[in-house]
Amino acid sequence: MQYMVNNMYPEFEADDLNAVLEVKQPVSTKGVRAQQKERTRRTIIDAAFCLLCAERGFMSLSLREVTREAGIAPTSFYRHFKDMDELGLTLVDEGGLILRQLMRQARQRIVVEGSVIRTSVETFMEFIEGSPNVFRLLLRERSGTSSAFRAAVAREIQHFVAELTEYLIATTGVAREEASVQAEASVTLVFSSGAEALDLDTPHRDELSKRLIFQLRMLSKGAYWYRKENKI
Repeated sequence: MQYMVNNMYPEFEADDLNAVLEVKQPVSTKGVRAQQKERTRRTIIDAAFCLLCAERGFMSLSLREVTREAGIAPTSFYRHFKDMDELGLTLVDEGGLILRQLMRQARQRIVVEGSVIRTSVETFMEFIEGSPNVFRLLLRERSGTSSAFRAAVAREIQHFVAELTEYLIATTGVAREEASVQAEASVTLVFSSGAEALDLDTPHRDELSKRLIFQLRMLSKGAYWYRKENKI
């Protein structure tokens, strides 16, 4: 530490170094506390995701269950979330972010693997297989009893539609209105197939992937010919 301070403050004498360390220590302590708080918050989120399954949705979880799974006292929960609803909304936001990041990675994979639709579907199915509880949350709360949750999921879905719309405009030059309609139809197909994929074994999921690829290609072809006919 003294070596670092010497390099940062070469004009300081030895007596001054202690003063620097004393000044910087509270900042370091705050940083450690912030990191610990973030780790605990992360543990709570992971615990809630872990408790979700085919038989249990978020609304059936209790605060005590989540904190027990996270290994913290129930009272500690309120240092990180106002209530279970706030935790649920955080899960929805995070679930959507995880999936959006994966689909962005899929577009990067397209450069190597070639097929836009196939690569996107494969990436999506990998997400379903690796993080089924995350998708279950998005799927269930999309039509759940909480209006706040439904609105949050609707926003996440709209993010997908918006990103795909921009991608279609950038790669095909299609008008925004037409790109938006195609993007919305594509996202609807993908989410519907995702719901079906949750309960399938690997062979049947592979068959579902092939069917989804075919459906999306038909949608893309239809959009192409629609635009072509309307230009004539």
